[in-house]
Amino acid sequence: MKREDDQELWDLLGKAPQPAPSPFFSRNVVRKVREQGDWRDIIARWFTSGKLIPATAVALAVGFAAMWIEPHGGAPETDNLPAVVTVIDPQDYDVVFDLDNLLAAEDDNVWNDDVEALSL
Repeated sequence: MKREDDQELWDLLGKAPQPAPSPFFSRNVVRKVREQGDWRDIIARWFTSGKLIPATAVALAVGFAAMWIEPHGGAPETDNLPAVVTVIDPQDYDVVFDLDNLLAAEDDNVWNDDVEALSL
């Protein structure tokens, strides 16, 4: 808000008394810091049986749930595969490898693709 927008409001705000900090402000802050104590006291408060036992129970429950749930994108189930897929001979892998090499060599063949480009 600009001063020109509402001059009366700014005049009223200018007349309002400014809040002053208490003369004991710094003393109160230092007392609160001392009351909180050392980091050892804070850790000791967190590791009481009233907080440690429920936290451990929750952590164990989450751990067991994570182990129990099957991860998405894992290995496919072999129970639902057709019989043709489940009975693969090791020699079939060699044939597939040879076919992959043949297809890769055919893709690299310069003469097949460039003949059309040269005739234009």
